[in-house]
Amino acid sequence: MASETQEVELKFLCDPADGPALLAALGGEDQGEAELAATYFDTPERDLRAAGAGLRLRDEPGGRRQTLKAGRGLKRREAEIPVEGQALDLSHPALLEVIGPAAAERLEPLFEVRVRRTLRTVAEGEAQVEAALDQGEIRAGRRKRRLCELELELKAGEPAALFALAGRLFDVAPLYLSFETKADQGFALVEPPGAQRHEPPTLKDGVSAAGAFQAMGRQGLAQLAANGLILRAADQPEAIHQLRVAARRLRSAFSTFKPLLAGAEAERLKGELKWIAGACDEARELDVFLAETYRPAAQKGAAIHGLADLGEALESARGRAHARARAAVASARFRRLLLELCAFVETGDWLETLEEGGGDGLDFAAQALGQRRRKLARQGRNLALLDDAARHKVRIEAKKLRYAAEGFRPLLKDKSARRLIKQVRKLQSALGSLNDGAVAEALLTRLKLEGPALYAAGHLAGELASRRGPGLAAAEAAFEKILKISDPW
Repeated sequence: MASETQEVELKFLCDPADGPALLAALGGEDQGEAELAATYFDTPERDLRAAGAGLRLRDEPGGRRQTLKAGRGLKRREAEIPVEGQALDLSHPALLEVIGPAAAERLEPLFEVRVRRTLRTVAEGEAQVEAALDQGEIRAGRRKRRLCELELELKAGEPAALFALAGRLFDVAPLYLSFETKADQGFALVEPPGAQRHEPPTLKDGVSAAGAFQAMGRQGLAQLAANGLILRAADQPEAIHQLRVAARRLRSAFSTFKPLLAGAEAERLKGELKWIAGACDEARELDVFLAETYRPAAQKGAAIHGLADLGEALESARGRAHARARAAVASARFRRLLLELCAFVETGDWLETLEEGGGDGLDFAAQALGQRRRKLARQGRNLALLDDAARHKVRIEAKKLRYAAEGFRPLLKDKSARRLIKQVRKLQSALGSLNDGAVAEALLTRLKLEGPALYAAGHLAGELASRRGPGLAAAEAAFEKILKISDPW
């Protein structure tokens, strides 16, 4: 018999050595252990992955079942049917709804997941939670990857119980909140991932303002967690960049939705997001200066006295800055931030204070974007006459407008929204180039350079300053075009 449900679950990555302590802390009723073997499928074009879905065939004690899971965050769609034999049932309605019959015909096995699952049924207040500790591995041909994760699935009661239980377990072992499914982890084995970039939220007509914030919050949180996970495993500059972007997008969302979220907890979380972004600032600034200013000069063989000495100082500083960024994402503070953000987005007290979800999402978008756009117009007047600090404020406001417009875009008039986002991005980029000189000067000052390295640094900083003219002209042109674009709502 086919079944379709909404799975309410938190997933954490953990160390196998912590398994016994976690199970002891969970307590509850022991439901025993089971050996589970699953094969995951997708098309050569990765249609399921693009749709945010995963498809598996899994041998279970009760027989073989075909399961489609879709969505991200606390709540996910789960559609399941029993199957006979080794082949997929391509007539499964949920599967056809996600990728269609033509793509379904191209499905092929990609990797296998084999785990030993230890189950507990835990009473958390009036709620009932099923805790599953999965330990095993993922295999794709000769490649394999260890897997150890704790899943907390709500069986009865309110979702807040999951966060209460997880909060206690955080004191037992270092748990890392993850939005990576087993399918995602398998794809990482088949196709090693790069840094996770922003993915626009899915907003449907009629969504409430609260629903819009939750959709944006889930996407930002998934990006933040994924890039933190990449950085824990390896030093990847793009992951540092995308982690900072995720933190800033989330802070911008908190600001945009401030009328709904006002309160001490929202401000505290914004402060924590500022902390993690700040922990990566110097690493990103050094990456940019090395890639866009120092290395081009070195590759051209520029005859700058002390250039090699400067290079050594920059690379040394970069190594230290990257180490600090990676230490931050490996910290208990960051792990707890992920959990607290998720709890706030999904079950925060702010939800109880709203009437009708804070109103219509499109109405809220129109008001919020209008305010952002008017503020940008005020701050950007006489752009050419502004000093560096004032232009930087304009850049920040442009970034907030762009993030908000990108988040609300599914609800907006597409053509006007695309034009607005394009021009705001151009303004932001031009102002960013203008800001590079000031950032580089502050960065080089912090390095406390001496001798030939200091001379070379001054030469390169001077070159950056000489590029201000064209950048300012580009910023003014983009700003004027923004003023002429019709409102996209």
